[in-house]
Amino acid sequence: MHELKQFKSEVRAWLEANCPESMRQPYRSEVDVCWGGRNWKFQSDDQQAWLQRMAEKGWTAPSWPIRYGGGGLDREHAKILKQELKRINARAPLYSFGISMIGPALLKYGSEELKMQHLPPIVRGEIRWVQGYSEPNAGSDLASLQARADDLGDHYIVNGSKIWTSYGDQGDWMFVLIRTDPQAPKHQGISLILFDMNTPGVTTRPILLISGKSPFTETFFENTRMEKNQVVGAPNQGWTIAKYLLTHEREMIGETGNLQSGAELLSRVAVKKLGLDNGRLSNPVLRTDIARFEIDEVCHQLTMERARDEAQAGASLGPAASMFKYYGTELNKRRHELLMAVGSHDALVWAGTQSHDGLVPRLWLRSKGNSIEGGTSEIQLNIVAKRILGLPG
Repeated sequence: MHELKQFKSEVRAWLEANCPESMRQPYRSEVDVCWGGRNWKFQSDDQQAWLQRMAEKGWTAPSWPIRYGGGGLDREHAKILKQELKRINARAPLYSFGISMIGPALLKYGSEELKMQHLPPIVRGEIRWVQGYSEPNAGSDLASLQARADDLGDHYIVNGSKIWTSYGDQGDWMFVLIRTDPQAPKHQGISLILFDMNTPGVTTRPILLISGKSPFTETFFENTRMEKNQVVGAPNQGWTIAKYLLTHEREMIGETGNLQSGAELLSRVAVKKLGLDNGRLSNPVLRTDIARFEIDEVCHQLTMERARDEAQAGASLGPAASMFKYYGTELNKRRHELLMAVGSHDALVWAGTQSHDGLVPRLWLRSKGNSIEGGTSEIQLNIVAKRILGLPG
């Protein structure tokens, strides 16, 4: 106990000395979110310094082993770090599919060579990763994917396409599911392969959403070379790894229920827009709805923390990730519904500097996709029913 208190004191002092004041302010827009990568342009010196300082400590991936660039913290120490970051409202130094998705898969299934090649640059924010899973005819039934590899000895030649590739036009490397044995049953004969997006034969095309903006692209492979030494795990065993990775993706998406979205926290927006009456929000209906939301948000956060503590250190949440993914996305949709209600007619403004280019309505529309990406809500409820509640199929 004394050692934990000492660590907490040290973390608090380090953050006070190293977290710039501007990195303790709410996000003003999407450009304030740091994704890193070869082509990333930092929005400020503070944003760059914050990433570099945290990466040097390994605290962009605090629970990863030190030999791969991580912080080497156990669960209790990592929790303290998270609490201290939240205490000062620190922005995340790095958002990364490398940290939240492919990194955990590499730690569990990757060869030592792949770990040493890819994990340290992920921690430092030097490589931005994207995910190549869904295809036009393989969404919820992902195992039906048809992007195909021809075996040419030490490498594959791949043809096909992927859809809903988040930030595919900005990524450096992709982790992709490819059918490497077309004769095998559909859940077999699939491999998870890593490759550089600058490889010849790779093109992307943007997908426009109803929000008017979109992170999504289609990705096309035309006689694209992918090296066999970049296969994660054994060839044709990608489905097992893909399912494990999906639990981390769903856990990440589930966290949106606990994350601040928009320019300010919901309660701050409400106070600013609605005003106070004897220390309470003047609108009693919205006051009740916001109170219910904030209670549910805290319950969701505490339940996720409990589940992580119950899980083996470093392990994924398993099927519980589907439960949290479902509830977290519903919470996020409720958050944006409430932000729209609080904003009233002002929340309908679609463009202009005063509305931050229509940030509130665009995020409200974007939140609808949370219940589709990473596995639809219907799929998550089926998993919960079968694997958590033990209901018959």
